[in-house]
Amino acid sequence: MRIRHKPWAKPELEACPFYIHEPQEQIGRWRELFDNPEKPLYVELGCGKGGFISQAAPVHPEINFIAMDIKNEMLVLAKRKLEQAYNEKNCPVDNVKIAIQNIERIDLAWNSCDSADRIYINFCNPWPKKKHKKRRLTHTRQLLNYKKFLHGELWFKTDDDELFEESFEYFTEAGYEIIYKTYDLHSGSPYENFVTEHEKMFSDDGKKIKFLIARPV
Repeated sequence: MRIRHKPWAKPELEACPFYIHEPQEQIGRWRELFDNPEKPLYVELGCGKGGFISQAAPVHPEINFIAMDIKNEMLVLAKRKLEQAYNEKNCPVDNVKIAIQNIERIDLAWNSCDSADRIYINFCNPWPKKKHKKRRLTHTRQLLNYKKFLHGELWFKTDDDELFEESFEYFTEAGYEIIYKTYDLHSGSPYENFVTEHEKMFSDDGKKIKFLIARPV
């Protein structure tokens, strides 16, 4: 779906105190953005409208979060959802940052000097055409880039059956171990799950939500 340009999105983001203006300048020092850099650092790649991060970050003040997306028009909606969520809790937005970044070029913003304790990839574009599959956020080449800075687990959710199945091969090729997987997340899981708008929509349409946890080996 083509996202319509919103000229007000970029100025609104640039006025936001938890927006990172030049993410590529943070390479090697993402933790330094936070007052308590010793906290675990969780990163959401492709945060979209913020349905996940606006639920997860406010209820986990013991964790620092970074949410990234490629479009100003999406990230500004995430920014608004975060502000609303923290306002409802009557607390400052002090453990989350948002940034514009093309995840396919994540190597320009993160390297082996960085350290993330967890990566989230939620309902990324499945890119079903063969010529486009290398653009998937779970493609082997992407997983290899994440390995440079991931020192923990990668949590992946999708409604797409083909993407889920083909991602198993990507994880194996990139040297990850899948430690948990389910083809029906909503039927029961021991792991915390925040249901996003997309997730509810897919589930209401009868699609099973697939979920896995992998880690580099």
